[in-house]
Amino acid sequence: MKRSRTRAKEAMEGLQLAMARINCMTVLRFLVLLIVVIMGLKMYPIFKTKQLDTIAKDSFWSKRGGAIANNQKMEHEVIQTTQQVKEIIKTEVKPKTRKQKDYGISGMRIVHLDLKGAAPKLSYLQQIFPLLASTGVNGILMEYEDTFPYHDDLEILKSTYAFSSADIDKIQQLAESNNLEIIPLIQTFGHMEFVLKHDKYWNLREVKKYPNSLNPHLAGSLNLVKEMLSQVLDKHSKSGYIHIGADEVFNLGEGTESKQWINEQRGDIGKMYLDHIKQVGSFVVKRYPGIKLIMWDDMMRKISKERIIESGITEHITPMVWFYHPDFRIDQVETFLTKYMDSGFKNVWFASAFKGATGVSQNWTPIKFHLENHLRWLQVMKSISKFSTLRFQGLALTGWQRYDHFSTLCELLPVAIPSLVVCMQTVTHGSFTEKAKTKSQQLLGFKNINPENNSSEGEGTFAGAEIYQMVRWITQNLKSEVISVLENNREIKGWFNRYNRKHQFANPRNMERFDSELHRVHKKWEEYLGNFRAQMENIYFPDTVEEWMEVNVNLYMDPLRELVKDYKEIMALMAAPKQN
Repeated sequence: MKRSRTRAKEAMEGLQLAMARINCMTVLRFLVLLIVVIMGLKMYPIFKTKQLDTIAKDSFWSKRGGAIANNQKMEHEVIQTTQQVKEIIKTEVKPKTRKQKDYGISGMRIVHLDLKGAAPKLSYLQQIFPLLASTGVNGILMEYEDTFPYHDDLEILKSTYAFSSADIDKIQQLAESNNLEIIPLIQTFGHMEFVLKHDKYWNLREVKKYPNSLNPHLAGSLNLVKEMLSQVLDKHSKSGYIHIGADEVFNLGEGTESKQWINEQRGDIGKMYLDHIKQVGSFVVKRYPGIKLIMWDDMMRKISKERIIESGITEHITPMVWFYHPDFRIDQVETFLTKYMDSGFKNVWFASAFKGATGVSQNWTPIKFHLENHLRWLQVMKSISKFSTLRFQGLALTGWQRYDHFSTLCELLPVAIPSLVVCMQTVTHGSFTEKAKTKSQQLLGFKNINPENNSSEGEGTFAGAEIYQMVRWITQNLKSEVISVLENNREIKGWFNRYNRKHQFANPRNMERFDSELHRVHKKWEEYLGNFRAQMENIYFPDTVEEWMEVNVNLYMDPLRELVKDYKEIMALMAAPKQN
């Protein structure tokens, strides 16, 4: 046994030295050799056990037990050896250098799909990717959050309805067939709620009671981020970009370790932030040669030019400057661009919004708001020549689905498709011209679309048009019609109020006065919402359907359902005495 372990150790050391200077074919040869060695190690305890059984039949507990212990130890060594080889292969086998396509001075046009809420089924992505391509989009900024099929130590991060590994492959195939480049977005500092909510990672929080931000001073934090990035990038071997998030790192500097670091290093929060970004960036570019990193810019807006230069992050990372309001200050953006250029950044991205920027619980997209946001960005894009050493890389049209992992849903994607198309055509044509409007109507299947009053004519032919129309109807009518019954009906207020219902005390003759109206409204909406649920289930998983219905429908329908239930029960009593 000792000799076998010595040989295994020697073989392992030799393998490590050889792997540093071999190509992929040689790696395969060594893997074959490794398998042979492992099989030998596995078989040896069996032969040794048989030998012990022959020699020491009368001393079963001492000799045989020793063989079992040695066998278990050997199995552990085999597992360790296998894991070490995997790490060597990851480190020493250089992946193919990733490249980026040149989109010229106009840059890329990418659409952000925020999957941390209401992630659509694969079948819906299959329908909208061609639509996106036809509008002029050439990339998808895919914010997976908990929908990515994390595995091994990270398996706890994936949601119940996360995509499978095969789904991710299919998404990339669909994107490629539509000339769309997938750019994964993985949060690495702030907005880590979907990770830090778990007990397993609770200790990595910057502030213990808040799950938002990662503690940058713990080794486990960087290791976690590295593994997340590795799993995602290994699955996206053709992606030339990775977006590392890093926006809104709330409460940074408030944790115990951060306060200690600031006191000992005489540092500031800006340096603390940039140090973590530098570590993340260095890991990515070393592991995945040629890949370009993107990050949100908001945390750098208050960090000095000198700090940014000192950090060295400008060599591999590009800021994505985001403003979502229609009246953001252009001079303020230009001030940031000047600082970023002077700090050494060579490229810059811009980010607008086609949905999810007008309120945490917004469920109907105000097209005019987002159109004007894009008109504002077009002015900035026209002035980019002022910044001679700063190259414009592209515009990301963001579509936020939640403000954070714990918040409610914003507008559903089908509801915002008209806004997306209008905004994209505006960018393509330089303004919302008649040509842009006509093209938008053709793509959407509308007879007319009017951003000013947020209206459209025609049913629409785009994927999800049924949900678009039904959400509009629900938003405009459900609340008002139900309230007219529950709160404004004089007959109900006079003869069937909360007191009557509580004590089951009412006269059927009076109740019949509102019978038809009550049941008409109830039946109408139950049928309509049943059809709506069926449409939702075509696109979304059960958790999304349940959440949207609970927040936007049941808030009104449940009281109406209770009223109908009480009506039936009390009517059956036929004017019985008051119930205590």
